[in-house]
Amino acid sequence: MTIEQTKKNGVSADIAGFVIPLCATIHLSGSTLKIVACALALMIMQGISFDFPLFAGFIFMLGITMIAAPGVPGGAIMASLGILQSMLGFDESAQALMIALYIAMDSFGTACNVTGDGAIALIIDKVMGKNTTKNKIE
Repeated sequence: MTIEQTKKNGVSADIAGFVIPLCATIHLSGSTLKIVACALALMIMQGISFDFPLFAGFIFMLGITMIAAPGVPGGAIMASLGILQSMLGFDESAQALMIALYIAMDSFGTACNVTGDGAIALIIDKVMGKNTTKNKIE
């Protein structure tokens, strides 16, 4: 469905057919945003100290982790549990709360991921200059 909607937005069939499946595998911006926001909220609520360098490193490592995260419901949070524990000091109860929060908001992250995939396809299409009328679906 994402490929078809991306083509309707004017992206060439070749670009959409390559970028959308690739992004569906490695581009999880919505998941990353949810995990960072929930982790920060839990740290504030539990009185855990944090600073910008700590969170900058966490976001960097989370970005790398999201490339390897499986594209299944809850896959991103399960992949990130290791860095939540090692970098932010989350214990088992905090990790369980993160999983529950993540699953409760999963549809919002999916919407962000899919919309971002389409936006990346549009950008790649413009950069590559292959936006021809014969490849578009009218």
